[in-house]
Amino acid sequence: MRVGADVLDPVLRSSRTVDLGVLTLRISSNLEEFDGYAYFPRPAAPDSEPDDELVCVDLDRDPVDVTALEALTDRTLRAKRLRTGYYLSHVFGAPAYLVTRGRRRYVFGRRLERTVWPYFVKTILTAHAIEHGRLHLKAAGFAVGGAATLLVGANAGGKTVFLEQACRAGARFLSNTHTLVRPGPGAGVAVGVPSAVRVREVAPDLLASGRARRHIEAGDYIVDPADLFGGDPVAAAPVRNVVIANYRPGAPFAFDRIDPADAEAFCEQFASALTMYGLKDDVLAYGGGDALRFAGIVRDMRRRLHHLVTAARCYRATVDMHDATHRAAVLAELAAPDP
Repeated sequence: MRVGADVLDPVLRSSRTVDLGVLTLRISSNLEEFDGYAYFPRPAAPDSEPDDELVCVDLDRDPVDVTALEALTDRTLRAKRLRTGYYLSHVFGAPAYLVTRGRRRYVFGRRLERTVWPYFVKTILTAHAIEHGRLHLKAAGFAVGGAATLLVGANAGGKTVFLEQACRAGARFLSNTHTLVRPGPGAGVAVGVPSAVRVREVAPDLLASGRARRHIEAGDYIVDPADLFGGDPVAAAPVRNVVIANYRPGAPFAFDRIDPADAEAFCEQFASALTMYGLKDDVLAYGGGDALRFAGIVRDMRRRLHHLVTAARCYRATVDMHDATHRAAVLAELAAPDP
């Protein structure tokens, strides 16, 4: 059993440095096979130095003196919640202990793959966006006609089906869940965060080959988008369109341009990483607990979102993308340049 300072010098038996599009992240584990790696289909360039590090220590594999660990644990609200087994949003698990040392985060617990994508990736990307003047959105995306279309929507709004059908029809995959918008011409440039795609049904050959892995949510799978869609993904593209996926069974086909103010109001609640992932306490801690610094960060996020929706074309899509006629009409509209 490790005690004292040895706690932060664990035996690491596996490691991956992964490409998150805007940064690289080294994930290490004391397990020879760590399920958390399955979320990341793209490795970083060989010998690249990571921007951030995450060390995951499974306490069943290597016991640690919990008393010594608690003395080292962060004093943030998030660290306290992790110790209760509440990770983020609706994701729960065994108690986990968070220790932050600069750009390196240590997490101790069990089944720690449940913390990697659900919590750590989200907060690392949000911190990066704050530091580099970018907008972090929960948004899928694809490129068609040389420009990006961002897809946002509520749960069960049809976002994943829209993305899948667009890519199968020739659009280039950009991102499944996380997109960062950096300053650039017009509405800005969308940068995709490479990640496995969460799906409810997969082809038998993907299951048999092991290329589809069980998601932490029962009944779902995670798959490399290259296996799901084929084609040539795009890393970044200038934003032309923002589409609210609003599929409702039985509702008539509708694909309408909407007022940017409506798009902004929707996106603030259903696309802002701060809102969607409940990161306000993490951003407050990032700002040293300073309320005014926190307010300034939030104002900047809102300003960037306002610029995005006012400079892009915004749509509401009540579309069955399995319908070939409707799909072709929608993709033609999205590919068309501005007059």
